[in-house]
Amino acid sequence: MDMDEPAKQRVVLAHSESTDGAQSLLELVELLFFAYRDFVGDPDRLLEDFGFGRAHHRVLHFVARNPGLTIANLLTILKITKQSLNPVLKELIGKGYIISRPGSDDRRQRHLFVSERGKLLAQDLMSLQTRRMARATSECGPESAMVARQFLAAMIEPSERAEALKIAAAQDRLR
Repeated sequence: MDMDEPAKQRVVLAHSESTDGAQSLLELVELLFFAYRDFVGDPDRLLEDFGFGRAHHRVLHFVARNPGLTIANLLTILKITKQSLNPVLKELIGKGYIISRPGSDDRRQRHLFVSERGKLLAQDLMSLQTRRMARATSECGPESAMVARQFLAAMIEPSERAEALKIAAAQDRLR
């Protein structure tokens, strides 16, 4: 009898726990949950003052880093539906953090840009997260940023990794 995929994964996890000792995969999963909690917690507290949440943060981040990003490309990056994006984007535009302009070739296509106030908020949010990253890499040593980058890249679905790395490697356009 063949095992279904979740059963196979449980066997792999059980095996890794018995062979990896203190550094089990389960421990890494839990550490990732805690790290993510704190990584997003810093911006969450700032966003609360604006009445925004994590969805607003993600939209603002990617638009700030990719001026002129189309709504279609943003949906692809975030892997969300248009129905999920619309209220968040409408609020960011309505409050003056993002500007939507029609495409020069196709007027139906919308290109997104951060306004000056959107740029400032994006910089503040990014500063919180880069400080946390800088502290962590400083505590772990000079090669840790490269190892962390390799690890995080390896966590991305292989079929999507090249595109994610291309987006992540974009020059800082917030200056």
